[in-house]
Amino acid sequence: MMQPGKLPNELLAEIVFSNIRVKRDEVLVFPKVGMDCGVIDFGENVCVISTDPITGTSSDIGWLGVHVACNDVIAAGVEPLGLMITIMAPPGTTESELYEIMNQADRASAELNVAIVGGHTEITNAVTRTVLSTTAIGKAKKNKVMSMLTAQNGDYVIMTKTAGLEGTAIIAREREEELKKCLDPEIIQRAIDMIKDISVLKEGEIAANIGVNRMHDATEGGVLGALWEMAESSGLGIEVYGDKIPVAEETKAICDYLKINPLRLISSGCLLVTTPDKKTLINELKKEGIKATVVGRMVKKGRYVKSGTLKFPLEPPKSDELYKVISN
Repeated sequence: MMQPGKLPNELLAEIVFSNIRVKRDEVLVFPKVGMDCGVIDFGENVCVISTDPITGTSSDIGWLGVHVACNDVIAAGVEPLGLMITIMAPPGTTESELYEIMNQADRASAELNVAIVGGHTEITNAVTRTVLSTTAIGKAKKNKVMSMLTAQNGDYVIMTKTAGLEGTAIIAREREEELKKCLDPEIIQRAIDMIKDISVLKEGEIAANIGVNRMHDATEGGVLGALWEMAESSGLGIEVYGDKIPVAEETKAICDYLKINPLRLISSGCLLVTTPDKKTLINELKKEGIKATVVGRMVKKGRYVKSGTLKFPLEPPKSDELYKVISN
């Protein structure tokens, strides 16, 4: 019996990747673990494309759908320019509910200066609540994109913002009344407002302009899952500084109450970057008011987490902690 959430990596390889057999010379990057974008060759330029559904919440899905899909393209060092949005809503959905979803998507796309160029909207009994899937498209110079796909041995791993950012906002919204009875209502409101920090556009632009080796948006599986994926996609090991990973007060309070691990909680808005020059990147990010922390280092082999005097293996991502407390 499979668990809710993104398919585990071993099943992705066995069921999904094994059935992708057609290869074309124009496709420069095919699907693999830890690689969120496809890259298609158009001469000097490439098309960078990524798709993501929103399934872990029914709130703010228009806003989330735009930002989550665009974050993957941004993490490839590319500005997103177009979006395709598919909305599948159950019978009983009202016109005003659909309007609100598209209004959210429009506001998010305006913030990112990305155009909604098409998609599909359908009422269907195939779903029990609205599911939104967004495909983001970007264009960039080939040499720029291809030089930012692989972390290098010895790279520092820098993380922006805090762990569990998206998950914190989703849980706070979905279980707001319950949480406000047990925790400070001001903390819960701040947690809900964390959704405003979900874009990685600014830090992605800074990192791309400086020149880094790899970027990765921490989505399902949280920060620890994303760190494992980054090592896997680069064919390297990684040493993670577990006690250095920043966790916001709001995230800690909610995760402690619900007994879930913030480092395994969906973390869109938190960008992981590898670079040999940690000082320059951290300084440039801090100039823009973006929190940046060194949370690890790429090594030749071995994937583990150090916390104080303890050291334990870094495991591949499993079902996200979000699904322990939010019905999928």
